Amino acid sequence: MYRKGHYGASLLAYAPIGCVALIGGFDVAAVLGGVLTLLIAPLPDYDTQIDTLTHRGVTHTVKFAVLTGCIVAFVTTSAVVIADASPLLTLIAVPFGFVIGLTSILSHIAADALTPMGVKPFGEDGAHYSFELVYAKSTIANYFLLFIGVIASFIAIVIGETIRNIIVG
Repeated sequence: MYRKGHYGASLLAYAPIGCVALIGGFDVAAVLGGVLTLLIAPLPDYDTQIDTLTHRGVTHTVKFAVLTGCIVAFVTTSAVVIADASPLLTLIAVPFGFVIGLTSILSHIAADALTPMGVKPFGEDGAHYSFELVYAKSTIANYFLLFIGVIASFIAIVIGETIRNIIVG
């Protein structure tokens, strides 16, 4: 898929996470998490800029997703500690950052699995996955994924705010 499709896939994957953050009253974290998700979404395709990497190789694997999750967890936790946030927020920052990094990359891999080129998410020796539903260059498919991701985000906001208002009263 192209960048717009990956943005949509990442928003779709992030929507339930953002919804839970909103329910918990972490509005700023929910928004920042969404922004971070969008920043990370195209990361695997930077393999085309590095001569020693093959496209849809190591950067399109579960291992890379886990590594990205660990890096994002470290960065978000560091930011929370530097901001001198509450101990609860500091504790939540680790899994929140990890899940953002992990799902951003996994959603990228899933979107690329929709194409005939497919992916090998468990490495070069692993199985090849391709649903062969759309071509990566399909404008309709990329905008459709973007549209679905935006709609999912909007629904997550509405549900998250509604549930929080019911709980809080």
